[in-house]
Amino acid sequence: MSSGQDGPPSASVLRATLLVVLSACCFGSISPLTVIATDRGMALESVQAWRYTTSAVLLVALGWWRGRPPRTGVAPWFLPRVLLVAGGGQATVATLALVALRWIPAATASFLFYTFPAWVAVITAVRGIERLDGPRVTALLLALGGIAFMVGAPNTASLNPLGVAAVLTAALVYALYIPVLGTLQRQRDAIDVSRAIAVGGALLFVTWAAAAGTLFRLPNLAAFGASAMQGVLSAVSFLSFLAGLRVLGPVRAAITSTVEPFWTTLLGVLLLQQSVGTGTLMGGFAIMGAVVLLQRPPVAHPPAQSSAAGS
Repeated sequence: MSSGQDGPPSASVLRATLLVVLSACCFGSISPLTVIATDRGMALESVQAWRYTTSAVLLVALGWWRGRPPRTGVAPWFLPRVLLVAGGGQATVATLALVALRWIPAATASFLFYTFPAWVAVITAVRGIERLDGPRVTALLLALGGIAFMVGAPNTASLNPLGVAAVLTAALVYALYIPVLGTLQRQRDAIDVSRAIAVGGALLFVTWAAAAGTLFRLPNLAAFGASAMQGVLSAVSFLSFLAGLRVLGPVRAAITSTVEPFWTTLLGVLLLQQSVGTGTLMGGFAIMGAVVLLQRPPVAHPPAQSSAAGS
């Protein structure tokens, strides 16, 4: 909210921008840390169980410390239905995106995941909410061209199609999950939505890991530390992104968050010694260009159906 002027003060904008960058870097660190933990023999479901459990403990403690009572007339964040929707959607996206790391490098997976704004554009066009105008068609072509360049470039000839399919499916699921998350955020405080995501995800992954017998199969301290660190980063990223979003709005926040795949690429090179080919970088820049184009406001047209809220 602005303080009486046309827009928020530049200091507030700078602070909000830094918060979104912090969030993007936290999220972008998840994939390399997952590779570190799984390479040391920790099962993926166990890694995620400890990640979400750590995040849930931190966020629940923060919410308790704030002591803010729940809003009247709104289902509490800890209702099983809310936990299933919030945590289940996030858990599905995380599982698909991280499973892809078995077959493709972290940098490639991160750039491919960022095609999700293109899928949002397709979904809203199919539903009649927004038209595919010239800039959006160009953005879709850029995104698809970026995928083709990354997958078909000579130095990525061995790119596993299973990994590509898994991360693109994660992007599609995330595009479907965004409106659901937006509905939850309209009715609840950011801390409540964050707690629902973390606690719901923790319950699902802990159940999975316990059923698989891998929950307490911790190969060494480095593997467990990489998993717990993901939980800390997730808690920080949830809260910092929502705080930045409040000032910047969805357009600038989305553009700012495109630092994430480049940060993941940098960590993949530094921590995992993964090579980054020309195809990955060129395709990645094409996808990022598509993301920026998709932030343009849609061309005004007579109302097609309802005034659905976009994000």
